[in-house]
Amino acid sequence: MSAMNTVEQNLSVIIPCFNEEKTIKELVQRVLAQPQVFEVIIIDDCSTDQSSSKIASIPDARIVLHKNEKNLGKGASIWRGMKLAKAEYLVIQDADLEYSPEEYQRLLAPLVDGRADAVFGSRFLTYEARRALYYWHRLGNNFLTTLSNMLTNLDLTDMETCYKVMKTEYAQKLDLRENRFGVEPEITAKLAHMRIRVYEVPISYHGRTYADGKKITWRDGFRAIYCIVKYNLFLRK
Repeated sequence: MSAMNTVEQNLSVIIPCFNEEKTIKELVQRVLAQPQVFEVIIIDDCSTDQSSSKIASIPDARIVLHKNEKNLGKGASIWRGMKLAKAEYLVIQDADLEYSPEEYQRLLAPLVDGRADAVFGSRFLTYEARRALYYWHRLGNNFLTTLSNMLTNLDLTDMETCYKVMKTEYAQKLDLRENRFGVEPEITAKLAHMRIRVYEVPISYHGRTYADGKKITWRDGFRAIYCIVKYNLFLRK
């Protein structure tokens, strides 16, 4: 029998949130419905909409809501959440509905079974539905993942994935510096530098359009290239 069948509430969920009033309540309710969830740490990055009130309307003691006094960016919010985490493992969860919390068990299995120290959920190894959206984003993602792999020597298919699950003890050693989307290659580089066991598992993906609220831009792509080179070469010194 897999160890996954006997483990519950071993997971801290880190949710950076900025102006996600349309999705945040449904997302948090779905996260709380997962039996592995010990706490949900939400960092409201100085939202100007009703995100915080939507969160406050959910009566569950596992919710830990922190508000940034000014907009600091996704990376800064993730790092704040990581430092607060108390469970054995943690996962980064976007506040939209692109990624499915129902897949936490799939993501946690290699960790709980003792095979992995970190797990990436790959959108390109999907085992079921994946929305066909933005070819040039896919091409850019492939380029960034390949460049990252060349410098980390990890054989990943999706470095930019939101779903990065890891032992909390490793997460709290990352000392993240990137404020925006450059945090993804930074996390990858620093985990690789630790020489820990990294696994990938397939996940479903339900991407949204810019009209739906997607925030990443081509500028973030150029920043990601800079971060891949910066953090990999810096860590070798």
